[in-house]
Amino acid sequence: MPLYIVGHSIPDSDSIIGAISLAYLKNSLGIEAVSCKQGDINPESRYILEKFGFSPPKTKTSYANEDVFIVDTTDLTLCPDDILEANVLGVVDHHKLGDLTTSTPLEAWIRPVGCSNTIIKEMFDFYDVVIPKDIAAIMMCAILSDTVIFKSPTCTKADTKAVKELALIADILNPKELGLEMFKVKSQVEGTPIRELIMRDFKDFNMSGTKVGIGQLEVVDISVFDKMKDELLKDLEVLRKEGGRHSVLLLLTDIMQEGSLLLTASLDSDKIEEAFDKKMEDSKMWLDGVMSRKKQVVPFLEKIFK
Repeated sequence: MPLYIVGHSIPDSDSIIGAISLAYLKNSLGIEAVSCKQGDINPESRYILEKFGFSPPKTKTSYANEDVFIVDTTDLTLCPDDILEANVLGVVDHHKLGDLTTSTPLEAWIRPVGCSNTIIKEMFDFYDVVIPKDIAAIMMCAILSDTVIFKSPTCTKADTKAVKELALIADILNPKELGLEMFKVKSQVEGTPIRELIMRDFKDFNMSGTKVGIGQLEVVDISVFDKMKDELLKDLEVLRKEGGRHSVLLLLTDIMQEGSLLLTASLDSDKIEEAFDKKMEDSKMWLDGVMSRKKQVVPFLEKIFK
């Protein structure tokens, strides 16, 4: 029986590439492993995989009675629906510890770094497995994506060290230049359906029994959203009602200005204002310096909903 390696429900580049890189490592160690994804890949991930000659992982949403290794989350809401019926043999994650539980001991690699692929790089080093040039390239891209080319407050020395070492293996002279190419792909939003944009990097969070959805779109120039903010706000409210959520938030992050415009649909917008100690105008507020959902948004909301 193979070991299936899968990330969270709406996969980003870290989740997709983490499944690929970890599957390669496990296979190198003599463990039959298959990389999987729960949903469609986003444009950035597609760009990275095509650039370095990879096909997307297979789509698989059910894992009951099968061996699984989870990448980039430990939250039940982001795991496969039947994950509690699976044999979870391990996790790799860089977020807060979630509510996933197991009935047997597991391999757990959880570090306070900017990207799961930074941890997987440490796993390669630990097991003394050589990283192929193409695997090194996509791992480097995943770290650049998750750390917003080192601008995110989640970025650590371990992340920058991993990128430097992976770039040498991949023979990439200017990682930041490649990172900017990736974010230009992310910035191509014109013509994309509104719901698809919102769900491109969207996660639901259980905040003390309250369901809050938070999406994030990172672009080189936030002005690409000027003509669609009203449509985005309308669909945020539809999405909130559809999922029985208290609130749905969307971060429009400008990596050059190093800040985010927060769009909000909520049953109680006062809570959102309290979380960030700032007033909204027409369900919008600018958050200067906010680049990370994980570190600069989720903790403040969780504190309010406790």
